[in-house]
Amino acid sequence: MRSETARIAADDALLVGDLVLPDNPSGVVAFAHGSGSSRHSPRNRAVARVLQEAGLATLLFDLLTEAEERVDAITAEHRFDIPLLGRRLAAAVEWLGHHPGTAGLPVGLFGASTGAAAALTAAAERPERVRAVVSRGGRPDLAGGVLNRVNQPVLLIVGGDDHEVLRLNEQAAAMLAAPHEVHVVPGATHLFEEPGALEQAAGAARDWFLSMTQKRGARR
Repeated sequence: MRSETARIAADDALLVGDLVLPDNPSGVVAFAHGSGSSRHSPRNRAVARVLQEAGLATLLFDLLTEAEERVDAITAEHRFDIPLLGRRLAAAVEWLGHHPGTAGLPVGLFGASTGAAAALTAAAERPERVRAVVSRGGRPDLAGGVLNRVNQPVLLIVGGDDHEVLRLNEQAAAMLAAPHEVHVVPGATHLFEEPGALEQAAGAARDWFLSMTQKRGARR
């Protein structure tokens, strides 16, 4: 397994990320972190390790530049700009399509918190490249009118004790025309900090993404 620094041009910005490539990966998953987070999110990195061990390449990158992060920390003006974040994730999908280690691989998108809305937006914008989407504790409702344009299989992972987010996920699921599933982790709250909760979420994400690498392409 090898890793390298990714530099992705998007919206006149240069975004930095970490690409990890197992030997002969069967697919690649790009991560979109939540508001106020970054590519160093320990929860996303824990999920990424589970995917890597299953033979999937992973890309964790910062959706904002350092200058934008400094502004956002004060004003919060970028973290809920879903069109902006979706465009940048779509740019990362294009970058993966040209990288020698990932070109031609099926692409999955993993979004946490507001990153889930960015993932769904990018999936709608890149239907020919993206094969599956997973949300963990996400806000797919923030994708709004994009939801009915998503045609890839979508897995919405939510903590059973994260009541408001669960309600929002169920509402968003009702707007999806694509194959989808709401996976509830019993007893888990928003950050999946309870013993075994994050592991269960990571396992569900792994299985969903592995199905995109099969011939039938995760059509559930």
